[in-house]
Amino acid sequence: MTQNNLQKLELTWIGKGKETKLEPRILIENPEFSYGESTTENMLIHGDNLLALKALEQEYSGKVKCIYIDPPYNTGNAFEHYDDGIEHSIWLSLMSERLKILHKLLSADGSLWITLDDCEAHYFKIICDEIFGRNNFVATTIWQHSLQSKGYPGKFSLHHNYTFCYRKTETFILNSLERTDKHNKNYSNPDNDPKGPWRSGDVRNSLVRKNLMYDIKTPSGKIIKHPEKGWRFSFETFEKELSEGKIIFSNNEDRIIRKIYLKDQNGRVPETIWFAEETGTTREANAEIKALNFDTVFDTPKPERLIERVLTLATNQGDLVLDSFLGSGTTAAVAQKMGRRWIGIELGEHAKTHCYPRMKQVVEGTDKGGISKAQNWNGGGGFKFYTLAPSLLKEDKFGNLVINKEYNADMLAAAMAKQEGYTYQPDSEIYWKQGQSTEQDYIYTTTQFITLEMLEALHDQMGDGESLLICCSACQKECKNRFENITIKKIPHILLGRCEFGKDDYSLNIIDMPAIDNIEEEEYDETGQNIPESGTGVTNEQRGLFD
Repeated sequence: MTQNNLQKLELTWIGKGKETKLEPRILIENPEFSYGESTTENMLIHGDNLLALKALEQEYSGKVKCIYIDPPYNTGNAFEHYDDGIEHSIWLSLMSERLKILHKLLSADGSLWITLDDCEAHYFKIICDEIFGRNNFVATTIWQHSLQSKGYPGKFSLHHNYTFCYRKTETFILNSLERTDKHNKNYSNPDNDPKGPWRSGDVRNSLVRKNLMYDIKTPSGKIIKHPEKGWRFSFETFEKELSEGKIIFSNNEDRIIRKIYLKDQNGRVPETIWFAEETGTTREANAEIKALNFDTVFDTPKPERLIERVLTLATNQGDLVLDSFLGSGTTAAVAQKMGRRWIGIELGEHAKTHCYPRMKQVVEGTDKGGISKAQNWNGGGGFKFYTLAPSLLKEDKFGNLVINKEYNADMLAAAMAKQEGYTYQPDSEIYWKQGQSTEQDYIYTTTQFITLEMLEALHDQMGDGESLLICCSACQKECKNRFENITIKKIPHILLGRCEFGKDDYSLNIIDMPAIDNIEEEEYDETGQNIPESGTGVTNEQRGLFD
């Protein structure tokens, strides 16, 4: 930690502040891997997640309600060459760049949730504090990802990960969890209160409040002195609730009982420890993936119940969910089953080999695992599969940047609209109205040579108050400044130096996924001895099969 001239604490690392000027790519639908309803807004994006986030920035800034990410944990084997200082800095830089775009994408009432382990969790929190603001930190939850003991004598057996929650602004509202009989067991009705079952609530304050330090007189005249830190309620509230029967005294009148009624509980307040029995384990996640008949799985998959918990707390029906480290597609699967809209981004080929077939099964309703039964999921909806367009500019044989020949006219028009901050939306009748920035401000991109005659023809078609930006490869010199409401820019010259062209991979360089046959974890008892396979008299509970 260092302290700058503004007396601001910050985390520094090698390369901080040297961020890439990202190219805002366009997204191209691949109908071969799109599935289900054609009107769906759900997006499965195959490509580098930093470039994909940049591609989403213009259209989706301020529109995403919940972002859940499960990034590489940087355990030391996630990079080709491991060095504690350099590798650590690379991880921080790559995550910081992504977080800044994710922050822009969140709606004002949105939230970000990140699962990590001890390797980078605490450094990551400091980065989030800088980008989101410490006042927007909501909580750190502990997820019990494993029940079985594993490890060796002299070492800890790790059983948890962390999930950090940050809000975009104070307008974020954390939802409650559903109540079950288990959570209502402390409610009873010993006095036959017509309002129904109740439990006793704490009347003592946790912080010193001098204005709440008053003594209370019971019906018999007995005085109950205030607690050391005062009451939790004002004297006016006490009198009101006493008259309503919400406050009663014990039989000997030496203590106050404040009734909390079950009928007033709309849900239960979430806690910061998430036990495996409610949110699942890594082993459960592996079983969910294996049931989908994939040849490979991920090192640390997340169970659907864990993501269900996040989306229950952070979203409502129809909200937009984003996962930019989609992995095997768990977040998208859970969002679909819970009636949320979603965007998932994945770089590897498993976008096609895992995410696509998994989501196809979800849409078909043939995926009966995970939370399907709990959500009464029988299929429906759909998704569109997108890839990132290639870089707009490409070096020719002389090393000069020129327009990529892979771009057709429509792709070029869409790319230039995005580069210039316009919304690409071609008019069905007027060819030069390819996109808009305001109601009367348009953009037109063409590879044609613009002559004065062509320019005057365009001007004659423009209405009062309309303005036009023309992006072309060349034009007559007489066209320059010919009309006040028409601006001409030459491509690729206007793009040079604007961003980094030609780079397609800003990934974390993750190692390959293991084959299913190689994922079984060794299990150990409390002494560190290996637990034998089944059929040796060891109980299922000892073998950890309940996790």
